[in-house]
Amino acid sequence: MAKIRRICYLALMAEKSCRVTVSDMNGTAHTVQITASTLYEAVARGLAAIRGNEWVAGIAQGLNVVKVSVASVPVEHQVKMQDFTNWLERKGGSPREVADRERVRSILGCDRSFLSARELRKTQNVTLDVYNVSLSPQH
Repeated sequence: MAKIRRICYLALMAEKSCRVTVSDMNGTAHTVQITASTLYEAVARGLAAIRGNEWVAGIAQGLNVVKVSVASVPVEHQVKMQDFTNWLERKGGSPREVADRERVRSILGCDRSFLSARELRKTQNVTLDVYNVSLSPQH
């Protein structure tokens, strides 16, 4: 009989941010924010967190439903206003980039294809600085 070598691989799943909601014996819904790799791990972590809270009047078993909502991890970006303005003023590029610039210009109320930062401020009364953008439409 030949020797068979078996290799087992564990498939690691990325942890996701989840909101777990369950009702207690009084019908009050309780929600916690947890991270988990699987649905059942999310249920277990949520139940453990909720059970440890003094406000929970016991969790009903049986047909009680545990709701798990998976949320994308928030991503934060910072863009220098100079880079934004330079991108907005740029001509050409791929069809997608041209369309993206046109869409952004329309959001800002710019109907011309090319505006300098000075023209943009005049057109929309926009205050541009490195940390703040405030659009104050004229009434």
